[in-house]
Amino acid sequence: MAKPVIAITGPERGAFGPRLLVAVAVRWYGAKPLQIRPSDKIDTKIFDGVVITGGHDVDPVLYAAKSEVHPKYDPARDELEMTVINKAEAEALPLLGICRGAQLLNVSRGGSLFQQLTEQRQLTSKRWTVLPLKTLCLTEPDSRLQTILQTPKARINSLHNQAIDRLGKGLRVVGRDLDNIVQAVEDPDRDFVLGVQWHPEFLIFIRRQRHLFKALVERARQRQARD
Repeated sequence: MAKPVIAITGPERGAFGPRLLVAVAVRWYGAKPLQIRPSDKIDTKIFDGVVITGGHDVDPVLYAAKSEVHPKYDPARDELEMTVINKAEAEALPLLGICRGAQLLNVSRGGSLFQQLTEQRQLTSKRWTVLPLKTLCLTEPDSRLQTILQTPKARINSLHNQAIDRLGKGLRVVGRDLDNIVQAVEDPDRDFVLGVQWHPEFLIFIRRQRHLFKALVERARQRQARD
């Protein structure tokens, strides 16, 4: 059987490090990474699973809100990744959204975002760090995320200033940080639709963080075998 192909989305330029690390992680577990950029034609791409990577803030126009901050948006990337998410949903492909990817998954389901988390943080640092210095609390013992991580709490990093506010249709919150900010969502009615607010690709030296990619690849392989 051919290796399952995992699409890895990102901007037209840049974000080389995170996308490389995601590619390393999916190769680790026997899949073939496929980098996809806004200039690519999605209808010509064939893949068995998807990773929506982190990056610039999601344009609030996608959830019918006015901009409260002035970051650098990337409309071409928004369009690409919404298309990829819709394709994954329509074809029941396993999907992992990382940071911005989790936010965009939520928006694609009709949810909204906090555009600035400064006022939401009371107990945790506002500092961005790739190191696992923050605490993830698993809120649903029967969740797919709990099954993957095999722990009620885990150490995570933080590289975001936005997060999920109103929850999208069909999603449930399965992880929060100590400030009760949403850190993970999943669709309990789908085979594998998971969004995490942290960056596990920077933590692949930690086995349970690698297992997020392992679980994605395994689901992609199972789906490939059924086709």
